[in-house]
Amino acid sequence: MNALTAWLERYILPIAAKIGGQKHLVALRDAFIGTMPATMAGSIAVMINAIIRDLPKEFIDGYDGTTIPVIKQIISVNGFVWNGTIAIAGLIFAFSWGYNLAKAYNVNVLAGGIVSLAALIQGISFGPSNSADLGMKIPEKIATAITGSEIGATVTPDGQLSVGLWGWLNLNHLNGNAFFTAMIIGAVSVIIFAKLMQKNITIKLPDSVPPAVSSAFAAIIPATVALYVVAIFNFAFGELTGQLFIDWIQEMIAKPLMGFTQGLGAILVIQLAIQIFWFFGIHGTNVMAPVLEGIFGQGQLINIDIYQKGYNGLEGRAAVLEAIKDGKAFMWVRGSFDIFSMFGGSGGTITLILALLLFSKRADYLTIAKLSLGPGIFNINEPIMFGLPIVLNAIMFIPFILAPIVATTIGYLATSWGLVAPVTQAVAWVVPPGLLAFLATGADWRAPIVSLICMAATFIIWVPFVIAANKMDPALGENEN
Repeated sequence: MNALTAWLERYILPIAAKIGGQKHLVALRDAFIGTMPATMAGSIAVMINAIIRDLPKEFIDGYDGTTIPVIKQIISVNGFVWNGTIAIAGLIFAFSWGYNLAKAYNVNVLAGGIVSLAALIQGISFGPSNSADLGMKIPEKIATAITGSEIGATVTPDGQLSVGLWGWLNLNHLNGNAFFTAMIIGAVSVIIFAKLMQKNITIKLPDSVPPAVSSAFAAIIPATVALYVVAIFNFAFGELTGQLFIDWIQEMIAKPLMGFTQGLGAILVIQLAIQIFWFFGIHGTNVMAPVLEGIFGQGQLINIDIYQKGYNGLEGRAAVLEAIKDGKAFMWVRGSFDIFSMFGGSGGTITLILALLLFSKRADYLTIAKLSLGPGIFNINEPIMFGLPIVLNAIMFIPFILAPIVATTIGYLATSWGLVAPVTQAVAWVVPPGLLAFLATGADWRAPIVSLICMAATFIIWVPFVIAANKMDPALGENEN
């Protein structure tokens, strides 16, 4: 064990530390965290609708919440919340990404957020530029009134109404589908902006000018250059390929990458990386946030979106399951890790706490377990991670790595085999295990049972190592005899 720890400290720890401190990855992590107020609000709205609109259908034939007074108004209000959150999650992320990236470069953070947002918007679809023939013949007086109007309608000589569709923003370019494009375009535009700011290629005003005005003017030249660079790229890309960059990214990069990460092998590699980072005291979920949030988080937002909007005439959970078959939704998303392997925190440490309380004979371990039980119920595991500690504790390395791998495998197989519904709701990570699984899957009663099975499996893994730790001297870390 000591040899293993020494090897990990020598070869793995330096790499882990560099990755954990890389400023662009830190900014990306903080960008995802920054979107939480909006995405959680939208997720709460969708979850409430799931409970009052969709769940009763499982038990009451003919139930339709949209026709029941008060309930239908609540559903409508939640729809407005969704419009301003999940439906435009890509826009929210673009601003948060630019803000945090500018912060990493120590330049104007507000301008950085605006540049990133503007760079994304300029490359999305505003509707087809050609008109659509509606196949409708209308009276001459009406045709004369609307021809050339602001709605873009025209009438052909034979009286056929044609409506220009330009100006309609494509929601599929504003929601979670925009994440990958926002990462790339936002990074390019904000880094250009930041570099120009750092070189003082700015408009300088007298010291008498208020700081807010001076700061805004200083950002004009860097922001303009950055946005023109992106605009020229968008133009050239469109001319060469005949499509928008955001559509190309979605088809050529985002979908294949997200499809690849739906495999059990890829998921286990990600889970393994999280655990290794944590073992060295580096917040594994934060370091892996670009993958967890950028890929699996995007998949979760897409699932939530489909759950709310429906798919192929289906609603709620049925819509998501149908969309998964067509490759439009995802079986394993960000919340899947939370409900199947991160109960009590990364590593499923709530089961370690239970194992300590039942089988440990060490006074120090028992004291830490008692202190960690309360936070652990709410998935906060820093007390056990650093108090026991698990960090750099050789005897805890194997179960800390193995337990979540086993739990993830159980959860993955249960979901892929249809034994439990996929995650379709975003629930605050501090919700206790079991209840978290129930809510995240759209109130699937089977989810807490699968989560409990995962917990039982990890408990069995932890127990032998807890018993083995009883033979270690707490002070010297050696066998008592």
